[in-house]
Amino acid sequence: MPIRVATWNVNSVRQRIDLLLTWLKECQPDVVCLQEIKCVDEAFPRLEIEALGYNVVTHGQKTFNGVALLSKLKFDETKSGLAGDDEDAHARFLEGVVTLKRGVLRIACLYLPNGNPVGTEKYPYKLKWMSRLLEYSKERLKTEEPLILAGDFNVIPHARDVHNPAAWTEDALFKPETRESFQSLLGLGLTDALRAVTDEPGLYTFWDYQAGAWQKNQGLRIDHLLLSPQASDKLANVGIDSYVRAWEKPSDHVPVWADLDLEAA
Repeated sequence: MPIRVATWNVNSVRQRIDLLLTWLKECQPDVVCLQEIKCVDEAFPRLEIEALGYNVVTHGQKTFNGVALLSKLKFDETKSGLAGDDEDAHARFLEGVVTLKRGVLRIACLYLPNGNPVGTEKYPYKLKWMSRLLEYSKERLKTEEPLILAGDFNVIPHARDVHNPAAWTEDALFKPETRESFQSLLGLGLTDALRAVTDEPGLYTFWDYQAGAWQKNQGLRIDHLLLSPQASDKLANVGIDSYVRAWEKPSDHVPVWADLDLEAA
């Protein structure tokens, strides 16, 4: 059986716990990266998730941000926080390593800054965060091990990844500097998992709660799985579970997953 790695911005794990548990049972991912859990570590609903056979590691923050890793495979090591700025207190990055029959799989769960409004300090913070992620990726790729960067990147990579590109030209998610930073990651040798299997437009992972965006399919693709060469060589399938957006009181994001032909230890 391939290993399924998924990412989902749940937009408050305590508000969506029933949806999360239902999806975990249906999708059966082996490793899950959650973003915007919006709670401190002690408040994370770990018992319900552990009951489904997952090991749980969190890097929480009160009310905002927060990331978590869920894995049916045991973690060999975990580490929170992205190097490069000791003053950055935002809970946006969590790394985990699991053992395979041959070698290991390293997963980085990340929640990139939104960056809006562009004319404030929020946009330089976003670009600096992306620069730090680039340095992290450079170092990790030197190990030549399977690596996945998974999460809400808050980046629309291409015009085909947004319903109305013209309306987003000045938005932090779509500005040229943002997309160039994302392309720099791909330039290191990372592969956008979804685009490795399809060029189809209109494939989105986020729909705003306002103006009937979901019903009109006016969405964005901002949740991504980026794979190192050693991981992309094993890529078997990619999916977006967009049906989850139609559930009652959903997150505005939906899960994205990739199946890799790797063997668990």
